[in-house]
Amino acid sequence: MYERKHEPLLQKQAFVRRLGYNILVAFEALLVSLGLGIIGYHNLCHFSWIDSLLNASMILGGMGPVSPIDDEYISGKVFASFYAIFSGIGFVGGISILLAPILHRIYHRFHIEDELEKETNRKKQRH
Repeated sequence: MYERKHEPLLQKQAFVRRLGYNILVAFEALLVSLGLGIIGYHNLCHFSWIDSLLNASMILGGMGPVSPIDDEYISGKVFASFYAIFSGIGFVGGISILLAPILHRIYHRFHIEDELEKETNRKKQRH
């Protein structure tokens, strides 16, 4: 998917397109995660739709739940536990998706500069 180390640096327009694609993928993953949380909180914790949205959003944002879950909804508490873990991993994954093209470009540029420096040193040694 990304250019290899012997290939030239991707043109700026293509890089922006790649970055836009990764932003879209991360946003889609966020929406799916939010949807799963809303449905889970609504069906298993018996929250209203708006409270389900609020709790799912707060968990995804790393802020923690807003509404306590009644003790009678054990399945809701189990869901909330796994959803919190899923959200934490999803956050790291989403950031990785967003940063991948940027970091790749930086590392690729360093590699190209390093190769140019090595080539220059080789030419100097030959003469």
